[in-house]
Amino acid sequence: MPRPGAHQLFNRGLLRTFQIAHEFTRLSVVENLMMVPAQQSGENLVNAWFRRGQVAEEEARIYRRAQEVIDFLNMDHLTDEIAGNLSGGQKKLLELGRTMMVDAKIVFLDEVGAGVNRTLLREIGDAIIKLNQEQNYTFCMIEHDMDFIARLCDPVICMAEGKVLAEGTAEEVKNNEEVIEAYLGRGLKNKEAAV
Repeated sequence: MPRPGAHQLFNRGLLRTFQIAHEFTRLSVVENLMMVPAQQSGENLVNAWFRRGQVAEEEARIYRRAQEVIDFLNMDHLTDEIAGNLSGGQKKLLELGRTMMVDAKIVFLDEVGAGVNRTLLREIGDAIIKLNQEQNYTFCMIEHDMDFIARLCDPVICMAEGKVLAEGTAEEVKNNEEVIEAYLGRGLKNKEAAV
């Protein structure tokens, strides 16, 4: 059976964000959000010419949803800002917002904390928690910031070279001998012997 294409995964509600944000740099924040919903009637040339009312009504609905997402993420002050002008952390928030523009079931977050200042990272974490608790989003994340992981993830699964090394709470994983060996090069016993 062939692997499903990206558009099929998207239609099933499996979305992802990127370690390096992929925004439409010349579009505003609200326009970036409005690009997300699939099969918009205005994308069809016939509809754009002969069903302008339908297209306008749909765009108004999508715009209202984009404004709700912007409000949820506390990005009101950036609504009309060109996305290419955003900071790295703001771009990560925008990517999270794009997942909110459709009926996401599972969102894969790729190093959402990479290059993000602590204040903005806290806001991103707050939004993730709120989406999980209030809207039943399921998140799977790849992340190296253990404080961020400890705040958001339960369970924590640590992998190396394609296999699971440890699973448990953030504290259990952080203190696991195999994890320390894989990521720091030597285990606790070797460290103590070296001291």
